[in-house]
Amino acid sequence: MRRLSPALSHFVRRQLDFRFLSIHRPLEELSAALRAIRPAGLITEWLPKITDSLLDLGYPTVIADWDHEVEGGVAVDVDDWEVGREAARYFLGLGHKNFGFLGNSLPYSSQRGKGFSAVLEVEGHTVTSHIEGEPMGKRYLEDLRDSPRALFRWLDSLTKPVAVFAAHDPLGRYLCEACRIREIRVPDEVSVVGANNDPLVCALSFPSLSSVRIPWDRIGLAVAEAMNQLLAGDPKRIETEVLRVSPGGVEARQSSDTFQVEDPLISRALSWLNRHHREKTGIAELCRGVGASRRSLERKFREYFRKTPYRVLSEMRVESARKLLVETNEPMPLVAELSGFGDAERLSVVFRRITGRRPSDLRKKDSGFG
Repeated sequence: MRRLSPALSHFVRRQLDFRFLSIHRPLEELSAALRAIRPAGLITEWLPKITDSLLDLGYPTVIADWDHEVEGGVAVDVDDWEVGREAARYFLGLGHKNFGFLGNSLPYSSQRGKGFSAVLEVEGHTVTSHIEGEPMGKRYLEDLRDSPRALFRWLDSLTKPVAVFAAHDPLGRYLCEACRIREIRVPDEVSVVGANNDPLVCALSFPSLSSVRIPWDRIGLAVAEAMNQLLAGDPKRIETEVLRVSPGGVEARQSSDTFQVEDPLISRALSWLNRHHREKTGIAELCRGVGASRRSLERKFREYFRKTPYRVLSEMRVESARKLLVETNEPMPLVAELSGFGDAERLSVVFRRITGRRPSDLRKKDSGFG
C-alpha cells in the first residue's frame, strides 16, 4: 500500500483522512482496531482468508490488488497477464531461446506466469517453471534464510543461457542471490526480470534487478476515486467490472543487460537499434551503422527472429510509446516524437498493427472512473 500513498495524498487535501493498519496483524486485532476507528470505508490489499473476513465486516471496500468482482465494493488491479506478456516480449527482443518462470502460490503469480508462457508458446518456445510455496509476505525484503534446495535443483536443470521471469521483485532478488550462491553468472548465464519495479528491492539486488513497471500512481488514483464513488453511493460504480491497469514495460537494469545472440552482426544491429530507435532513423541508417547490406541484414533477422529489422525497430518504438502512455499524460504528438515515430498518425498505425490496440486505448482503460 505504501506505493499507492503518493496518489492518495491528493485526496487527503480534500479532507479525507486515511489511517493505516497492517493487514499482516492477527484478524482479531484488525477487527478490534476497525471497530475503534469506525472508518467510512476500507482500502486493502488481498490476502487469503484475511481479506474475505474484512469484507464480511460490511464496510464499502476497495481491494487494490485483486481482479475479481467484489460484492458491495470495487477491485482495482494491474493487468497481471499483461505483466507476463511484457516480460516475454522483452526477453524475445534480446534474442533469448530458453525460458523459465519463478512464481509463488498467490493468484497474481499464476496469471503473470500464464501471460509469460502464452507469448512464448506462440513463438514455439516452452517455459520451465518453479513455484515457491511461501508467498514472501512479511519477509518481503529479507535475504535467503536457508538453502533452497528445490530452487537450486531447478536452477541447475535449466538449459543455459536462460531468461527467467520472476513473478515479483522479491522473487527476482531471491533468484539473483541463489545464482550467486551457486556461482551462476547473472545475466550471462541467467538473465532475470522481476515485476513491480520496486526501487528499493531492485536497487539492493546484485546485480540490480530489471523489472516490469507498474503505474502505481494511476492505480492509486483509481483506488481513491473508486472509494469516493462508493461513499457517494453511486450504484453504477458499485456494480462495476474489475478495473485493470496496463503495466508500463520493462525497466532494464544489470540483471538482464545482455543480448543472447551468437551472430555478431545481429548483436551489433540490436545494440544499434537499442541506442537509436527513439531517433528519426530507419533501416538505411542501421545498415550504415553496422556495415552491412540491407539484404544480408534482413536475411539474418528472418532466420533468427522470423522478423524483419523494421519490425524489430517498430516493436522497440512501440515499447517506448507504451511506457509514455501509461506513465505520463503527455499529448499524443509528443509521445510519437519521443518514441521515434515522428507523428501521432504514424504512431497510431504502427501501434495498432503490433499490439492490436490503439494508443488511446491504454489511457481509456487506465483512466479509472473519469
